[in-house]
Amino acid sequence: MPSRTRSTNRSVRLVAAALAVSAALTVAGVSEARADAAFQQFVTGFWPQAKKAGISRATFDRAFAGITERDPEVLEKANYQPEFVKTIGEYLATAVSDARVETGKEMLVAWKPWLDKIEARSGVPRQILVAIWGMESNYGKVLDNPAVVKSVIRSLATLACCDPKRGKFGRSQLIAAMKILQRGDVPSARFTGSWAGAMGHTQFIPTSYLAFSADADGDGKVDIWTNIPDALATAANLLAKNKWRTGETWGYEVVLPQGFNYARVDEKAGRSLADWQKMGVKRATGAGFPRPDDKAKLILPAGARGPAFLVLPNFNVIKRYNNATSYALGVGLLSDRIMGAPPLGATWPADMRPLSGAQVEELQRLLAQKGYDPGDIDGKAGPGTRDAIRAYQSDKGLPADGNPSTAILDFLKKGG
Repeated sequence: MPSRTRSTNRSVRLVAAALAVSAALTVAGVSEARADAAFQQFVTGFWPQAKKAGISRATFDRAFAGITERDPEVLEKANYQPEFVKTIGEYLATAVSDARVETGKEMLVAWKPWLDKIEARSGVPRQILVAIWGMESNYGKVLDNPAVVKSVIRSLATLACCDPKRGKFGRSQLIAAMKILQRGDVPSARFTGSWAGAMGHTQFIPTSYLAFSADADGDGKVDIWTNIPDALATAANLLAKNKWRTGETWGYEVVLPQGFNYARVDEKAGRSLADWQKMGVKRATGAGFPRPDDKAKLILPAGARGPAFLVLPNFNVIKRYNNATSYALGVGLLSDRIMGAPPLGATWPADMRPLSGAQVEELQRLLAQKGYDPGDIDGKAGPGTRDAIRAYQSDKGLPADGNPSTAILDFLKKGG
């Protein structure tokens, strides 16, 4: 009897578990069906907006042919919030790897005739263009990765339909993408890009493509997916139209003198390289500055313990491609290495991880509580926050580099 009871109970539990799984799958299936229905409803409802923007019905139908559901991977990538992010040193180790440097040197040789022409037309140096190519698509290698490459229309429609934070971006880019299709630059089958709609060898989003695309070979259309000269010329056009200064570099790694006044970090107005040199700031290589009258600003991306750089106006032009200091440094350093420059002289601190938005908010609140005004408590480490950190560090006898680091957050949290 006890044995039969145990057997009966086990059967009851198995049936209950099966029913629970079945119910969960049903709920998931219903949710997915509803999501796909919502996606289809979005596509149907988007036609008036597309028509108003000048998209023909034929182009609209061709764009969405075979696209009946959202791309869940796009939403996963859009909402991915890693618990730990790379340090700038880890990021640059990949961005400026020896393999990427060597391939970049090979590309300078392989594409020299076209780089000669593009550099002459745009004034943008070839090494910068090749470095952007390497940073954006690893010289086109990611374009052959089916795990990365997606339908531009489906990705952008997914963001437009289903991502509250990126809906506006998705809708504007979706219109621009259909304009590209309508223009005939790329067939629907090859209209591919990243999860966010960045396209081709030099990874342009549709609106930027329409603004800066360049027909390098004169065949009457732009193809940044398979035509490398067009891709490089398009990158050059973006930089040139954003006021690239021909003949100037992006910046220099420098060494600061002992007792340096860190209040000069991130100054809004640049100083001449000659003035920096008078203050004891020297190039890490030991060489002099070739254009001492050029204006530059001092940045310490990892604070006083990391490498220091004097960056020129072209550094901010690179940031028009991607508005991140780490990205612009990656392009600049990779371009230098491609031209034979040595690696950085200083090392990046391994423990200097960037703060998340929530951590920056906590930092701002703690600074405000101690009487140091960081401006808006918005999770963004802007000039006001950096000035507040610098004032706090100065009062505490710390190197006043203004760097929003985990170290200064921990110091504040401990009541320092």
